[in-house]
Amino acid sequence: MRAYLRSLNPQLPRDVWILQAGGLANMFGNGVIGPFLIIYLHNVRGISLGVAGLVVASNSAAGLVSGFVGGALSDRLGPRRVLSGALIVMAVAFALFPLIRNPWQAFALNALVGLGSGSFWPSQSTLLSSLTPRDRRHTAFAQQRMTMNLGIALGGLVAGAIARTAHPSTFTFLFLLNAATFLVFVAVLRLVPAPRHVEAHHEPGRYADVLRNRVFLRFIVLNVIFIGAGIAVMSELLPPFAKNTAHVSEPAIGVLWFVFAGGVALGQLPIVKLVEGKRRLRGLALMGVVWAGTFLAVLVGGTGFTGTQAAVVFGIAVAVFALGECLHGAIYAPLVVDLAEPRLLGRYMAFSSFSWQLGWLIGPAAGGFVLQAEPRALWPAAAAICLLASVYALSLERRIPPHLHVTPHVDSFAGVRGTMANMAPTTAEPLSTDAQPATHPADEASRIRRGGRPARGTTRR
Repeated sequence: MRAYLRSLNPQLPRDVWILQAGGLANMFGNGVIGPFLIIYLHNVRGISLGVAGLVVASNSAAGLVSGFVGGALSDRLGPRRVLSGALIVMAVAFALFPLIRNPWQAFALNALVGLGSGSFWPSQSTLLSSLTPRDRRHTAFAQQRMTMNLGIALGGLVAGAIARTAHPSTFTFLFLLNAATFLVFVAVLRLVPAPRHVEAHHEPGRYADVLRNRVFLRFIVLNVIFIGAGIAVMSELLPPFAKNTAHVSEPAIGVLWFVFAGGVALGQLPIVKLVEGKRRLRGLALMGVVWAGTFLAVLVGGTGFTGTQAAVVFGIAVAVFALGECLHGAIYAPLVVDLAEPRLLGRYMAFSSFSWQLGWLIGPAAGGFVLQAEPRALWPAAAAICLLASVYALSLERRIPPHLHVTPHVDSFAGVRGTMANMAPTTAEPLSTDAQPATHPADEASRIRRGGRPARGTTRR
């Protein structure tokens, strides 16, 4: 057990830990708002559930545009500057949320949050990657996922103890607290060095080159479905359903949010180890089945129980859902990288971010109106879509290059923590101008399909 726990040590530079600490504080603020935004708009400000769902979706609609812009600006101006600007924009927007009285104000402010959020993700990822040694980047992103979910979990727990729909001033306090955490992150960024951006010599690419990768685009469609019918529905629409249909109290909703995010934080690294050597698309298909079961459990909880009893059923459902989400975290992003051409990796990641934003736009927008018309119809509908997505994942496996079917198995050198047995030590940094990158699996597969021979040392499967 002691050796296993040591193997989970990410062994990251001090600057990365500082950056993650700022992200933890920031995500605490997001956790304060996350489970109660639609409740605030509907129960406090009188906006219908359907329109409230559209308000939440407007965030992602704005992010669809700003994400591509934020990525380009990070390359030009530096990620720390872009991240600081995005945080300030979102802080101002959330500070103004207590002034909302009409739907148009909610749309305007949430769109402003989306403009900042769209630039937040690519700039933060670029900064994290720049501060982390090449061979530790995978652990840095795993640690980021854990710290962010930990902050969200703690924020939801605290918000549940404070928020009361009968007292709008409690929501004012929560919005101002959230805005303050964005400014805390800005201050923390001053302790982090601004990385020097160095471009590698490579053939320039275009987004049109990505669009020609049909397998990747099908995989992106799969992610849109899983995000829109899965994560977005459970995250955004379970709280108002629990409040208004099952009569669950605000503190209990905060506990549900804590269980949801905390489950991801605790389960992510063990699930990563569990899926090593397993087939990726089958793992995503299993995730869809697990999610479908949790949605049916939500239906049972909201139909047969109320109050505390319903909260217990919902808590079990979100805990299992969180374990399914860990499968997504272990499989989805690594496969995106493996399907990408190295020279176009940034553009591939932009499309990946786009799929998240699009799913988060569709899920709350459509689900909000279903929740308004017939609350209990939402959950079997989401379950059915997740099951169809699982079938789609299995059919997509035939199109994925065979050497990418299985999650690589990574072991540690005996007695040397954090080193990978199947990775040769290297001093070449792929971001430097002198680096000579190794043949990428996607490039090798493309060459073989065109009739060429495998590169030396490559085994054709």
